[in-house]
Amino acid sequence: MLMFETITPHGGRLINRCLTQEDQEKWLKKTDSLPKLAVSSVTVSDLLLIAIGAYSPLCGFMDREDYDSVCQQMRLSDGTVWSLPITLPIPREKVKAIESSSHLLLYGPDRQLVAVMEPKSIYSIEQQQEARVIFQTEDPSHPGVARLYQQSNIYIGGPIWLLQFPDLGLFSEAVYDPRVTRKIFQQKGWKKIVGFQTRNPIHRAHEYIQKAALETVDGLFLHPLVGETKADDIPAEVRMRSYQVLLKKYYPTDRVCLGVFPAAMRYAGPREAIFHAIVRKNYGCTHFIVGRDHAGVGNFYGTYDAQKIFSQFREEELEIIPLFFEHSFYCLKCEGMTSYKTCPHNQENHVTFSGTMVRKMLLAGQTPPPEFSRFEVVQVLIEGMKEKVKV
Repeated sequence: MLMFETITPHGGRLINRCLTQEDQEKWLKKTDSLPKLAVSSVTVSDLLLIAIGAYSPLCGFMDREDYDSVCQQMRLSDGTVWSLPITLPIPREKVKAIESSSHLLLYGPDRQLVAVMEPKSIYSIEQQQEARVIFQTEDPSHPGVARLYQQSNIYIGGPIWLLQFPDLGLFSEAVYDPRVTRKIFQQKGWKKIVGFQTRNPIHRAHEYIQKAALETVDGLFLHPLVGETKADDIPAEVRMRSYQVLLKKYYPTDRVCLGVFPAAMRYAGPREAIFHAIVRKNYGCTHFIVGRDHAGVGNFYGTYDAQKIFSQFREEELEIIPLFFEHSFYCLKCEGMTSYKTCPHNQENHVTFSGTMVRKMLLAGQTPPPEFSRFEVVQVLIEGMKEKVKV
């Protein structure tokens, strides 16, 4: 383990699948002779995160053996804990050309060449079965299930190498390589780092549990997801502005590191909670916050299922320590944020807001009350939602 690392990467080492400039030039000269495949923005996100080591120990997209093992046992075929299939669907009409070639070029939706892949295996899967085990439902109203059904049921497995970093626009400077975050944490003198995953603006409940966690660790790694989400989620660039204004005014800047997680949201609830923890372990976090309905959507998962799933693994298998928090809310009698563990008052004194309710208020230009979030954050959200409506 390197001197600045506080926790071993998942699987023992950080993977690096980014090509040197010399190797990039070699592959670019072969573009006319290799088959090409246009991939989705979700796949582009996965390519980047595999390449920089965030998905360690994965070196590419899963073959049949790893896929089956992950679906059935939440482990790779070698026994390493892994909860979500990281796969590459391909159109049926592309199978023949790919089978007859040693390598394959992958292009993003913007037609930018992103990566080269060595196709090791091609296999078909049963989509309803994957939906049942990964999302606990076959209902196409679930966004993860809907995405699964819309893609091909033929997967290709094999190692990848990143040729060019995808264009992440406004977020490019905030996407950190796990090697970089580990160095940042070392430079700050942090030994215990708690990671926080979010696809939503930080509201009072988030702030409450983050600061509660900060009482027991050295630093907070705020790591919002900025990849593909549901259409009605608040846009990533708006959320990013809300994080920045909040951290500037209400957090100790020397104890917080803000970066972005360029992954797509799967909405896989409990399994995605494990996945999010493993990824933050690779970034160097020793602890990970798991709140209510982590990575959930609608009523597809139990309120605390994402916490209960951690009991299926031994501590030494995950290493990263989950921090479980109860549902938090503002209590009018306590005159502050609290939870069922610490508040003695009944629910008529509790102020809670659902994400759907807040989005409706923002779209209508209404200001959510201060019990929901800080005034400065709400102003950013209102302006951002106005921009979304104009678009």
